Amino acid sequence: MRNPWLKKNPLMSMWLSGANAVLGSARSRATAQAKRQATTMMSEGAKQVVRFWSGALIAAPRRKKRKSR
Repeated sequence: MRNPWLKKNPLMSMWLSGANAVLGSARSRATAQAKRQATTMMSEGAKQVVRFWSGALIAAPRRKKRKSR
């Protein structure tokens, strides 16, 4: 006699397949967004480092004095 618990359930299979597709899409979008944010943070950090070190080499421009009335 076959065990009925080992038999495939088509409704459960379709439901799990759909859930897997939705969660896979969400995971893909979250991963892509995380990569975009990491890239943005790295490029912004590099810009700040360059601004810091190049700013140290060049003197800050003097402010123009306001004429008093």
